[in-house]
Amino acid sequence: MGAALKVLVVEDDSTLREALCDTIEYGGYRVWSACDGAAALQQLERQPVDLIISDVQMAGMDGERLLREVRARSPELPFVMITAHGSVQHAVAAMRDGATDYLLKPFAAEVLLEMLARFEPVPEPGVAMVAEDPAMQRVCRLAERLAHSDATVLVTGESGTGKEVIARYLHACSSRAERPMVAINCAAIPENMLESMLFGYEKGAYTGAHQSRPGKFEQANGGTLLLDEISEMDLGLQAKLLRVLQEREVERLGGNKVIALDVRVIATSNRNLAEAVAAGRFREDLYYRLSVVPLEVPALRDRPADILPLAQRFLQRYAPPRSGLAFSKAALQRLAAHNWRGNVRELENCVQRASLLALGPEIGPDDIDFVAAMAPAAAVAAAPTMVEATAPAEPQLEGDLKERERELIVAALSAVDGNRKEAAERLGISPRTLRYKLARFRELGLAVPRAH
Repeated sequence: MGAALKVLVVEDDSTLREALCDTIEYGGYRVWSACDGAAALQQLERQPVDLIISDVQMAGMDGERLLREVRARSPELPFVMITAHGSVQHAVAAMRDGATDYLLKPFAAEVLLEMLARFEPVPEPGVAMVAEDPAMQRVCRLAERLAHSDATVLVTGESGTGKEVIARYLHACSSRAERPMVAINCAAIPENMLESMLFGYEKGAYTGAHQSRPGKFEQANGGTLLLDEISEMDLGLQAKLLRVLQEREVERLGGNKVIALDVRVIATSNRNLAEAVAAGRFREDLYYRLSVVPLEVPALRDRPADILPLAQRFLQRYAPPRSGLAFSKAALQRLAAHNWRGNVRELENCVQRASLLALGPEIGPDDIDFVAAMAPAAAVAAAPTMVEATAPAEPQLEGDLKERERELIVAALSAVDGNRKEAAERLGISPRTLRYKLARFRELGLAVPRAH
């Protein structure tokens, strides 16, 4: 899986700034924020980003001056300007000064997320697979055979096993490899936004939809569309998705033009979809449409021969350049003996942390910290309020247990550099529930870190 787009939001209105950051995090992106242009320049010195979104009118250094400063330092860095209806001339001037795009207030969250999708880095061609274990080799051989058909494939497996990596491998082995592979995380996008992002929309379909936009199906035409965590999709939208899959055509929201599709669909889920069908949470007809060929990715503990090769791969990725950092024999034994309840994602986090903690040229067993790499599932389960619900319930626990819950949340946020989406995944709750809990802790006077 490629690195998430890193976004810096510059806005002096704290309420709007937080709303923008929340929406961007919902989309699965990394986000940092600054209250004005001067603070943004300081933030850029500490944290390189892939995109800046800045309001025009701000106290102190405004957006226009910030744009000129950024262009002098990073001429190629994408810069999007936010402006109000009454100041379109500022947007025009900003485009002349080098802004990449602009957003006109008020705009819907769908418009912001669609724009962000256009700035996502293109994945490098080809997928370097680690498949030393016979169990994983069988999965790869099956993926290679499936690649030569256009059949819809359902990739299942626990969270963190590498389902998206297998999906990209399948695309890379197919005749569509030179065509686009477009991915959308159905769990990360709010229900009311997912439809427009999938199917696209015409100008005027939403407040702030100042121009027509193609959806993910159109963007993937001729290639592959990955519907990540499809089990989280609303039942109503499942019906519309089924129709698109059956008819192989799509209509944008607010439009009446039928667009023919030539798209290979791959879906992933970390849930048992058959059980979801039985419970009425997933449409049976869509399940059978998606699972023409199911492909299950084994848990890392069930493919032990992959543990050390993956660890070496991650060390190459995260070790400081020219450091010569390597694992000691004892560290490798410690990695191989671990149960890896968080699968490949836990292993990657663990190696990244070890590469930062190592004091010499060698990572020793004491540098391997499993607790920090992933919040223990047993500890999370011990806090009864850490459960998913349709609407977050009012916390019932007081005293030590509430403080323990706060500690778990803080530990999860610290382990992922404050990213709420990743922290929520570690804790087994939704980003919405995590936001609610953080807000409640602040109201109660408990210290919690704010998102970057």
